[in-house]
Amino acid sequence: MASKPKFGFETEPQVTIEDVDDNEEDRIAASFAGQTLFITGGTGFLGKVLVEKLLRSCGQLKKIYLLVRPKKGKNPQERIKDMFSNVLFDTVKKQRGEGVILSQVEAIEGDVMLTGLGISENNLKKLREQVSIVYHCAATIRFDEPLRKAVFMNARGTLYMLELAATMKHLGFFAYVSTAYCHLHIKTLYEQPYDPPANPHKLIQACEWLTDDEVALIEKNILGDIPNTYAYTKSLAEALVVEKFSQLPAVILRPSIVIPIWKEPLPGWTDNINGPTGLLIGAGKGVIRTMYCNSSGYGDFVPVDITVNGMLVASWRHLTANDRSQLNRVAHLTSSSDIKVSWNEIIECGRWVIENKIPLNGVAWYPGGSMKSNYYVHFVYMVLLHWLPALVVDALLILLRYPPVLCRVQKRINNGFQVFEYYANNVWDFDTSEAVKLRALMNKKERLTYVIERINVDLIDYFEHCVLCARRLILKESDETIPAARRHMKIMWCVDKIVKGLWIAFFGYIVYRYFFSSCFSTSTTLAQPLQTF
Repeated sequence: MASKPKFGFETEPQVTIEDVDDNEEDRIAASFAGQTLFITGGTGFLGKVLVEKLLRSCGQLKKIYLLVRPKKGKNPQERIKDMFSNVLFDTVKKQRGEGVILSQVEAIEGDVMLTGLGISENNLKKLREQVSIVYHCAATIRFDEPLRKAVFMNARGTLYMLELAATMKHLGFFAYVSTAYCHLHIKTLYEQPYDPPANPHKLIQACEWLTDDEVALIEKNILGDIPNTYAYTKSLAEALVVEKFSQLPAVILRPSIVIPIWKEPLPGWTDNINGPTGLLIGAGKGVIRTMYCNSSGYGDFVPVDITVNGMLVASWRHLTANDRSQLNRVAHLTSSSDIKVSWNEIIECGRWVIENKIPLNGVAWYPGGSMKSNYYVHFVYMVLLHWLPALVVDALLILLRYPPVLCRVQKRINNGFQVFEYYANNVWDFDTSEAVKLRALMNKKERLTYVIERINVDLIDYFEHCVLCARRLILKESDETIPAARRHMKIMWCVDKIVKGLWIAFFGYIVYRYFFSSCFSTSTTLAQPLQTF
């Protein structure tokens, strides 16, 4: 096995359990005691981790209501029970008991896509009478979502939530979870509101009047320079929240690229293949061989558990402030001001882990490839290493009367590339003044429980946890198959070297056959007149 490379960063000393004074109070947990929460997007990636953290660290809260729509024949409460069966909740279930946490979480049937959120009158009354804290996390995070659907989900859904919040009798805090990447024309983003690209109310009205097809026809004209509907509609939603700053205790939280769990409760946990996890799986399966990317550039990544900690700390600050008018209403949950990890480091970490520690099952080819800074070079490699093999394999599958697979996979990869390439070839920086202020206010117990400071991460260990969780939870590959995957990886390494050797020999033969032979023929032709003379 190759020696473990060192990828990481220097960090200030972190608080340990030995540093904590037993007499110190967890003021953040105390601020949630007796509170009733309403959360949208609670069954999503970020929402699950938020609910788990609240139940584990702020267990004295009164109730959590989750907006949940029926799905796959299951009613909302059944979906919550299914959610608690996820390994993410094993720790809190052992600590407090499954019955206890189920009694604290209740489903509210509804859907942010529906008029008025689709909530019944009885449930609306319950929310208006009881809720004191709201987290609006629900959103479509698909970058290629049709504009009309994205407007309804991200912008109109936020408008409905604000209208509902305005009727809550005991509302003390409303958090809108936005994204740090919603004002892409600004390369250094500060913790302040920015003007939206259009009037959100007029655009919502226009989308209500027009059909999906009609909006699709003018989508590019509406988006202008903004590369996707996600960033566009999130900036619209922010504008709607800013309009209510004078009427509601509302804040905007802007996390950057949210990635799998760093530490608690399960390192590496995720429930999707978005972001770096998808790249790891694609590269680890040998399907992704080239990427158009500025390898020295960097993205801004925040583990989801750190993101949730930031949300709770920001909530505490606003819930307990004596004069909220002096507080900033926008906060960034980002990392690049403290930690910069290049795209090259991410790729090299993932490659080393998959090649040397945790290979994936059924790899199509030995993991390899590289990032290209020139788009045209990348395009040639993509044709030769992505599309050509996909066409050959699918042709063989069709001949053998199996359904084609790889061309469909390549189409999905290309769609992902179109999103990834924009972000991978641009760099943004984010002000984090609010996080610095919050860290200074926290005692040692709070800093240990709700980590929002610069963390000491061994990137190899982190990626190892990510790949292992992706293997178990997403790809459904058991740990017992790892030895067989290692043997298969060795075979694919040999095949890769043999094929590359054959290609080199083939091109060498072509060069010899057509270049040196023609040179020899020319020299012979020139020699004949000399011999005659």
